[in-house]
Amino acid sequence: MKFETALNRLNEIVETVENGEASLEETLALYKEGLKLSKTCETILMKYEKEITVLQKETDGLFTEAAFME
Repeated sequence: MKFETALNRLNEIVETVENGEASLEETLALYKEGLKLSKTCETILMKYEKEITVLQKETDGLFTEAAFME
């Protein structure tokens, strides 16, 4: 599943629950789906964070690469 797809569905779930448009049973099912989607988004973001590098300027004026989350 793509990140954007999961995030859009998660936003739909939040809107439905906040508007009180679902029964208790539907709300519980949406909550469970939302948890799965949240985990999916987190996993995707963590994967991409590992791939991102940042250029850091050193005191000598040269640039070095560092991991995004260092």
